[in-house]
Amino acid sequence: MSEDPFLAHRGLLFTVAYEMLGSAADAEDAVQETWLRWDGIGPERRAGVRDPRAYLVRTVTRQSLNRMRSLARRREDYVGEWLPEPLLTSPDVAEDVELAESLSIAMLTVLETLTPTERAVFVLREVFDLPYDEIAAATGRTAAGVRQVAHRAREHVAARRPRMEVDRSEQRQVMDRFLAALTSGDVQGLMDALAPDAVLIADGGGFAAAARQPILGSKLIVAFLRNFPRFAEGTELRVVWINGAPALRMDGPDPVGTSAISMVVEDGRITKLFAMRNPHKLERIDEEVVLGR
Repeated sequence: MSEDPFLAHRGLLFTVAYEMLGSAADAEDAVQETWLRWDGIGPERRAGVRDPRAYLVRTVTRQSLNRMRSLARRREDYVGEWLPEPLLTSPDVAEDVELAESLSIAMLTVLETLTPTERAVFVLREVFDLPYDEIAAATGRTAAGVRQVAHRAREHVAARRPRMEVDRSEQRQVMDRFLAALTSGDVQGLMDALAPDAVLIADGGGFAAAARQPILGSKLIVAFLRNFPRFAEGTELRVVWINGAPALRMDGPDPVGTSAISMVVEDGRITKLFAMRNPHKLERIDEEVVLGR
């Protein structure tokens, strides 16, 4: 007996929903709703679906679009900066360069600046290479309209995405230098690891200590971080794979707590730091997720 198409494509469906929503919890809800609709049409109609993958992707896209509109209202009341929920991934995800880039925290923050329809079209076309007519069916647009939306979304993302492609080994080397300087309180080492115009964005959600606004420039970031060694006793820092790239995980007693820190490296220096501190967004950080496309 062949595997149920929903189970065969579950990793794909979760990945589509997560890239649209930036939240593993909401993506799981969208996938669950997709299962209920798939199961609800009954075995005879399921057997008659010519392309189950396309049917399921359409369904999870519609569910995600519905959730995106309600999430937008929820985020208006969010305390401080909002960052995507980090995912613990295997190093294998990095081998699919396009997928890893689309999953990066940096890219997901760029996708947050798109409208719900633009984000859906961009994800389905640029990440999953779906035909325009399938995207039109999923988003309720015409194929011609989808082409226009896709062009607009590509231009928007291209103007805001990190411009340097960095291999993972270089990113790891820069991260190791930063980590060594952070734990030792080496101010000059931190300055050397950071680009002069680096930006640190932290998300505490009102539940954990975090900067409420982005910290701009290496000098201010170093001033913010220089007291870390005072709190470091009993704190564990290690490199993990987050959203397809090496990142830092920090666990310690208050006021350190738990953090997942992703970085963007350009020209051998860190240009962006994304620090997730909200404990509600770190509840799944011990569970490696299954992704697909």
